[in-house]
Amino acid sequence: MSTFGPLPVVPEVDAADPASFAALRAGRRPAVLRGLVAGWPAVAAAKRGDAAIVDYLIGCAPTRPVSGLMAPAEARGRFFYNDEVTGFNFRRLNGRLEDFLRELLRIGDAEAPPAMAVQSEAIAELLPAFAAANRLALLPGVAPRIWIGNRIRVAPHYDLMENVACCVAGRRRFTLFPPDQLANLYPGPFELTPAGTPVSMVDPFAPDLDRYPRFAEAWSHASEATLEPGDALYLPYMWWHGVESLEPVSILVNYWWTDHDPALGVPYDALLHNLLAFRHLPPADRAIWRAMLDHYVFEANGDPAAHLPRRAQGILGPASPQRLAAMRAMLRRIFEGGGK
Repeated sequence: MSTFGPLPVVPEVDAADPASFAALRAGRRPAVLRGLVAGWPAVAAAKRGDAAIVDYLIGCAPTRPVSGLMAPAEARGRFFYNDEVTGFNFRRLNGRLEDFLRELLRIGDAEAPPAMAVQSEAIAELLPAFAAANRLALLPGVAPRIWIGNRIRVAPHYDLMENVACCVAGRRRFTLFPPDQLANLYPGPFELTPAGTPVSMVDPFAPDLDRYPRFAEAWSHASEATLEPGDALYLPYMWWHGVESLEPVSILVNYWWTDHDPALGVPYDALLHNLLAFRHLPPADRAIWRAMLDHYVFEANGDPAAHLPRRAQGILGPASPQRLAAMRAMLRRIFEGGGK
């Protein structure tokens, strides 16, 4: 627990049917879906104990080796950077899932075990029998991924999709921050990140407020959710979340998805391009381009094409396959011409 004290609890909702779940998503607020996957055979195995869930996973006949992470005991379960932020405090290993699971059991009672994790493995590829037996009816077309480890901590970060995280074994505690707390969370580098997207450089359990003073404001907007086996958490698009696994054997299955039109550009890629194009311009020039983006992209002044005849709106008109294809063609010509 952070030195700031307890946080408000994420509300629980009943969203087990498609209509209720759609209403939850429309609200863009996180929620605990208590008992959503309590009927899974994997959850039943986990409730019989650590050995039982390990036997269950091994019995699902893993099809291939996995990649794992290991941090020394002195990391106290926190997967993060080294002190110089030139690398990480963990190393990557490859091997059989069966061996990883048996090692989790072996070190389960150790006073100061290393931190171990297998992260974001595609279940349909690795454990097809598990995928067949443990399904989430709310998201039938979304491919689930599995996360396995012991008592570990993952720094607050954001996903580029919506997320339903289902606790299978061991308790999990999530610390959540809304997207507008970006500046107060002090994101790390883009090029080197343990979570795919930049992570918060602040340790919520030992925040250095001399170095990261705005984190106190982020904490005032935070909330917390603790999941038991069978529970799930809905995380809206781009919400920051730090995750703690609280037991010697902890397993989570998550579902990432987005309803964005696949013909659209990727916003994260566009952010990187914006950094290249705008960040190092003179301040007066940046101000001009900020106004341009506000006008054309974020429509701060209303529809930027409203004054044009419909046939003359071009790429500013309503989205359509033809207009999106035209924009992509324009960008290809620009890049092929070296940016001119």
